[in-house]
Amino acid sequence: MNPVYRLQSPSSEGAGERPLYSPTLRCWQPDFPPPREALSAPEGLLAIGGQITPEWLLHAYAQGIFPWSHADEPLLWWSPDPRCVLFPDHFKASRSLNKNLDDQSFEITFNSKFENVIQECAAPTPRRPHTWITTELMQAWCTLHRQGHACSVEVWQHGQLVGGLYGMATGQVYCGESMFSRVANASGLALAWLVRHLDQQGCTLIDCQLPSAHLQGLGATLISRERFLALLPGSQRDMPPAYIDRRTPANRPVKR
Repeated sequence: MNPVYRLQSPSSEGAGERPLYSPTLRCWQPDFPPPREALSAPEGLLAIGGQITPEWLLHAYAQGIFPWSHADEPLLWWSPDPRCVLFPDHFKASRSLNKNLDDQSFEITFNSKFENVIQECAAPTPRRPHTWITTELMQAWCTLHRQGHACSVEVWQHGQLVGGLYGMATGQVYCGESMFSRVANASGLALAWLVRHLDQQGCTLIDCQLPSAHLQGLGATLISRERFLALLPGSQRDMPPAYIDRRTPANRPVKR
C-alpha cells in the first residue's frame, strides 16, 4: 500500500490538511500514471516521488503534469481538473496596464536574466511566505534554459529588474511556471510581451496551471482536463530551441 501523507492541494491553500493515497513513482525513470487518474481530493494529485531533473520535467510537462510541493513535503506531481489556461487572442489588459504599455521607462528583454527571474519568483512575499520553487527545482529549470527549452521574460525600469516570468514551450503550448512583480503591473507587462511573441510564433495556448484572480483578470479561463489534454497531442512536435530569442522585440504589444 502507498504511504499516507498529509498536505494541502495547491488550489485550496488554507483548506486544512487531509490524508491521501497516491501512486509512488520509481526514481530511475519518469513513468507517470495517465493524468486522468489524478485524485479528486486533493484536486489533481497524480503521483508522489520521482526526481526533479530536466528529463523528468520535460516528460511531465509534455503530458500536462507539473510538480508542486514545499521543501518539507515529498515530491508531488499534479494534473488538476479544471485547468487554468490563456488563449493568446483572449488576453486582455486593464486600463492601468495599457498605460504601462505606453510607458517608455519600462524595457523588456527575453532570456537575458533567467536565473535572476526564477530567484525573484522564489523569493518570499508578505502574501506568500513560503515557496514551492526549491533549490533543486531552480537548478533543473536553469539547466532547461541552457538546453534551450526554458525561457524567461524580464521587465526593467531604470536599470532594475522589476518583473518577469518563466516557463517552457512544449510544441505549440507554452507552459507558464511563475511570475513576479516588484512594481505595479510588471508581471502583466511581461505576460503582454510574451503573448505578442507567442502569437507571432503560432502558439495556440498558454498553460497557467492553477487559477488566480490576477491571471483571470488578464484573460485566463478554466477548461476541463479532458479538453486541455486533447490540445496537447498536436503540440508534441519538436520546436526550435530559440522559441523565444534573446532580442528585445521591436514593437510593443497591441492593446486589447
